[in-house]
Amino acid sequence: MRSLAELARLPHLTALLLDVDGTLAPIVPRPQDARVPEETRVELRRLAGRYALAACISGRPGAEARQIVGVDELVYVGEHGLELEPEAERWVEALHAFADATSEWPAERKRLTLSFHWRGAEDEQAALAALERVERRAAKAGLVARRGRKVLELRPPVAAHKGTAVSRLLAERGLRRALYAGDDTTDLDAFRALEEIDLGVRVAVVSAEAPPGLREAADVVVGDPAELLELLRSL
Repeated sequence: MRSLAELARLPHLTALLLDVDGTLAPIVPRPQDARVPEETRVELRRLAGRYALAACISGRPGAEARQIVGVDELVYVGEHGLELEPEAERWVEALHAFADATSEWPAERKRLTLSFHWRGAEDEQAALAALERVERRAAKAGLVARRGRKVLELRPPVAAHKGTAVSRLLAERGLRRALYAGDDTTDLDAFRALEEIDLGVRVAVVSAEAPPGLREAADVVVGDPAELLELLRSL
């Protein structure tokens, strides 16, 4: 693809920005078991040495994403870009109080967000009904709900997402060329951020669980993290 070749031609002016779960790391039944394969780590280390910026932008906390990826040479931004926004810190107590008061479904607690996973639920319809109740209570508490691949995420009402994280990382380094790869709803925000730069390549990692519009918004489509690895090797 010509745009990929153009990015690779001037790596010192280019950023590689990557989601983690479902993009670099295969989706697994339990989120805590996710890991990036060693062959992908080898490639990421090569790319970190070649490009002006190689970063992971994840829904997980940045430190947790770093552990899962296992490549210290990358830059990590966690919790959908909220880690870059000081205003989000004001909501930490409210988020944890909401989790304490929630009995409908177990919450995965992060510092700035809450996640409610229903992958592997014995009765998926019952799980969804419970999470609809959680979502209604969250709205009353002033929290913002967003659904992804078998997950309901609650976050502060702060204007931050993966797109704002992309824009900030590029602006800080004066970069106007980038690739972003992702597989879920929140990655569409990052795709939109690339519309504001000189050369942006959007890579969708598409599965049966892909959100509406992901494939259509992408410049390049791959089927899974293994296919993405082959694309990264071309860079």
